[in-house]
Amino acid sequence: MQVSEGRSRSVAGTARRAQIIAATIETIAELGYAQASFARIAERAGLSSTRLISYHFAGKDELIQAVIAQVYGELGAAMATRMREATDPPGALAAYIRGVVAFIATHRAQMDALMSVFLGYGADDGGKGTENRQEESFHAHDALAPLQEILEAGQRGGDFRAFDSFVMAATIQRSLDGLPFLLRSAPDLDLDAYAEELVTIFSLATAAAGGR
Repeated sequence: MQVSEGRSRSVAGTARRAQIIAATIETIAELGYAQASFARIAERAGLSSTRLISYHFAGKDELIQAVIAQVYGELGAAMATRMREATDPPGALAAYIRGVVAFIATHRAQMDALMSVFLGYGADDGGKGTENRQEESFHAHDALAPLQEILEAGQRGGDFRAFDSFVMAATIQRSLDGLPFLLRSAPDLDLDAYAEELVTIFSLATAAAGGR
C-alpha cells in the first residue's frame, strides 16, 4: 500500500511539474519573460497559491531551466523522427533544416517563450547579458554537434566540399534560430517556402564541385 501511495504521489508530482511548465511557457509567450511572475503563472495554471510552484521549483531560475529543457526535449524528439528518414548527408542536411522549421511552425508558443527567455534572462543573472546566456544554452544542448556530424560525414563521403564545419554549422543554425524573431514581424510568412529556400541555399553552399 505504501509503495502504491508513493507511486501515486510521484505521478501526481510529475503531472504538477508538467502543468507548471506548460503554464510558464504560455505566460512567457504572451506577456514576456519579465512579466512572467509566479503569481501570473499560478493563475494561468489554476493553482491556489504560488507555494505550489515553489514546492516543485527552487526559484524562477530552476523553472526557466526546466522550460528550456522541455522545449529542447520536444525538438530533439521531433528531429529524431525526421532524421531517421535521411539516407545520405545531403538528405540529412535537408531533413534537419525542414525539421527545425516545421517544429517552429507547430510550436509557436514554445519558441516565443524561448526567444523571450533568451532576450530577458540576462537581467536576472547579474547582468551577464543576452548573448552570453544564449550561447551557454546552445552549448549546453550541443546545438551544433548534429549539424557538424552531418557536414563532416558529407565531406568524408565526397558529397560536400571542403569547408570549416563549425562555421558552416553555426551559419545554418543561426538562420534557423532567427526564425522565431522573424515571425514576430512577419507572422504570415510561408514557412514551407522559407524551409525550401534554406535547403537550396545550403545545398549550393556545401555541394562538392561538380556534385556526385
